[in-house]
Amino acid sequence: MEVIHKIGRRKTAVARVYLSEGKGDITVNDRELAKYFPTATLQYKVKQAFALTNTEDNYNVKVNVYGGGITGQAEAIRLALSRALCEIDAENRAALKPEGLLTRDPRMVERKKFGQKKARKKFQFSKR
Repeated sequence: MEVIHKIGRRKTAVARVYLSEGKGDITVNDRELAKYFPTATLQYKVKQAFALTNTEDNYNVKVNVYGGGITGQAEAIRLALSRALCEIDAENRAALKPEGLLTRDPRMVERKKFGQKKARKKFQFSKR
């Protein structure tokens, strides 16, 4: 099996995932997963696609991720891993699709408008 390259995005985070056969090592930006994502919740988000397809220790993963915060980065990695697992075996799609792991979440932060305090604050109305 050759190396499979997929891209995942979430908010402003972009993750490039390189998946190859191995014993389950996950490195993110040249650091191990537990060092890059210290909380168990973020580690679970990254490994969720493997857990649903029962392939936890079958593949080595190398990830380059940039932009956004750590939650957006973890979810971008999850999307890229899900896409890679679907390319390896089309039957994985049946497990990942109902959980929403193959859907790109398009929500982004709305920009701040000039003359206002926030993005959605209305202008002060004055009758006179």
